[in-house]
Order: sequence, then C-alpha cells, then structure tokens
Amino acid sequence: MKQTRILLADDHPMMLEGLVSLLGQEFEVVGVARDGSSMLEAAKQHQPEIVVMDIAMPQMNGIDAARELRKENTSCKILFLSMYAELSLVEEAFRTGASGYVLKSGGLEELVKAIQCISRGETYVTPLLGDLIATLLTAGAKQNYRGATARQREVLQLLAQGRTMKEIGSLLNITTRTTESYKYEIMRNLGLKTTAELIRYAIRIKLV
Repeated sequence: MKQTRILLADDHPMMLEGLVSLLGQEFEVVGVARDGSSMLEAAKQHQPEIVVMDIAMPQMNGIDAARELRKENTSCKILFLSMYAELSLVEEAFRTGASGYVLKSGGLEELVKAIQCISRGETYVTPLLGDLIATLLTAGAKQNYRGATARQREVLQLLAQGRTMKEIGSLLNITTRTTESYKYEIMRNLGLKTTAELIRYAIRIKLV
C-alpha cells in the first residue's frame, strides 16, 4: 500500500528528529525543514502530499509559510502541529487553507490519526480544542440556523470535536452516508462549502 508522503518542519532539532523516527514507521517522510523558508524550498523539491509544521519558526513563521505554499502548491495539504491553543491562531491557521490543527501535547497517536484523516480529504482539529469549538459551533447554529434538528446539532458537535464521518455514524447509530447528508444540509443552510469553513465559522463567532 502506498504511503502518504509527508514533509516535516519544526525549528527544534530534537522534536524534528523524534518526528522523523516515529512518523517514518507509518508514512514516507520525504524531507525536513527548520524554518518556513526552508520548508518552501523542500516542498518544491520533494512535492509532499502533506506538510506537518510548527507555527513558531524563524525566518518565516508557519502561518506566513503556509500562505506562500498555498500560492505555489494548491494540492499539498497542511497540518499545523503547535504548542499554542489560542483560538485566534487556530482561526488564522485555517484561513491559510490548512486542513488540520494538532497540539504538541496531544501525543503521537493523535498526530498519526490527523495525518490519516487529512490524507483522506477530511479536516482534523485536536479534541483538546474540540469541546470549546463544539460549544461555539452549536451556539452559532442555534443563533443562525434555528431550523436545525436535534440530530443535526449532534452531528455538528461531533464534527467540531474532530470525529470522522465513520466515527460519527457509529456513535449515532446511523450510516456514514446519512451522516454526510446531515453535514451537507447544515453546511448548505449556513452557506458554507467545506468542513474547514465550518470550523472557521465556529471559531469566528466567539459566542462563549
């Protein structure tokens, strides 16, 4: 089975070496970088499917580097791996076109799960932020989408917690296709096109 090609960017040598060693067992690590500028050069050279990078890096921070990467490579997905849990940073990260946000305190298992989700075309937000985002999301839905059913709100909350369509279906005892149907109904009524937009919306409204 073909392994997902990933590029790692972090300015801490020990962190970077650890990620290469651990993630190399699950994915094809095609390159590493220690700052935003080097990440852009490595991305051009190695053409990864996913870039996993920190936000706080020298020369060019991860947010600015992500913006530049988006201009040059629209197919490469971005996963931020950060120590910062501020919602303003999460919002900014998704504005750059990122597909996921994971905290360094979350552990290797979660990071692997996030990469797997993103490689399938899904969006991932660490559950460590999920409860707050879910509160924002459901509150916003009640204010702006008063016609939402109880089941749709359940799907919203689980989606905001970083659950996959399959996981949501299993938890709610419905099929994956039905789960996706609820998701698209919610997005259509909110005027949103992607899961990332749904998460950005949840963070932006700041109703807590």
